Amino acid sequence: MNTATPLATTQAAPKPTGLSLDLPALVAWLAPRVPGVDAQLRAERMDGGQSNPSWLLHGAGQSWVLRAKPAPAAELLPSAHAIEREYRILQALASTDVPVPRVRALCEDESVIGVAFYVMDFVQGRIFRDATLPEVPAAERSAYFMAANRVLAALHQVDWRQLGLQDFGRHEGYYSRLIRRWTQQYQATRQAPVPAMEQLIAWLPQHIPAGADGAEHTCITHGDYRMENLMFHPTRPEVVAVLDWELCTLGHPLSDLSYSALAWHMPAGILRGYGDQNLPALGLPAEQDYVACYAERMGLDTQAVLKDWPFYLAFNLFRLSAILQGIGQREREGTASNATAKEIAAMAEPVAQWGWAIAQDQPLP
Repeated sequence: MNTATPLATTQAAPKPTGLSLDLPALVAWLAPRVPGVDAQLRAERMDGGQSNPSWLLHGAGQSWVLRAKPAPAAELLPSAHAIEREYRILQALASTDVPVPRVRALCEDESVIGVAFYVMDFVQGRIFRDATLPEVPAAERSAYFMAANRVLAALHQVDWRQLGLQDFGRHEGYYSRLIRRWTQQYQATRQAPVPAMEQLIAWLPQHIPAGADGAEHTCITHGDYRMENLMFHPTRPEVVAVLDWELCTLGHPLSDLSYSALAWHMPAGILRGYGDQNLPALGLPAEQDYVACYAERMGLDTQAVLKDWPFYLAFNLFRLSAILQGIGQREREGTASNATAKEIAAMAEPVAQWGWAIAQDQPLP
């Protein structure tokens, strides 16, 4: 489920099969472009990613993160692993209330290290791989969720036109377009038809909420907004960097909100849900309170949001299942950037089943 993100504390990991890093060639390209980079540069492969491999680069007194495509563009699905878009959105958001790392250089010349990549500043902080936040006292956990909620609302309130992002995505037809796109991705990567996906492919276009495909609510959407893709301050519930912008586009705000709420509907395990956990005992907020907090920040009617909530959840579980199918294909091809790719990809069918159950207002299978 997770794509590569900078870790708060350095975690060296064995280099998996696939992309390796040509450090001399990298230094030759970076040195004229990024102050502080020289022949003494060191690199560590970072663990935790599924999509775009990352390295922590160490210079004299400073560090950066390199984020790369997992393979040359000719070997990837069209529009997948869009690190160029990540670089552009990070540049654009640098002057807003959305905390992002400072980007330093983008290299689209695959002759340098074999793939396109970009480099950004390393941000000191904490990333919680387990969204139940076991490292945080239970009484403080809700504050972390609400800090994440605040930043998501801030993102959706950014004036994307003023940032020159008019061409960053279409201004209407978001759900119709994304349903088609992820249908194509699913069909291109599946090994065999998944019945729940086939049902969702038929159901979703017929149940897009009124007005949700219009341009009125268009905003910048992150596309993968969840606790694991946020870096928090080392000691307090404050988001210091939003990471992993590969799926960012112009879209509908409730797609992001509902995606960030999927963990309330998934069990504990490889996808790190907490839908089967005792939330009060863990100190986690109720999903409805999380939604209500966002709605208040955005000036929305909470009950109107919740009325169409099954669609938004089902849409995102459909999309997630298609993403997991893609991880499965990369695992079979040997280009997945995480050792647990096979186990995670195996969740594609259960995730689709959860989506179809929510669409039908049934208990999760």
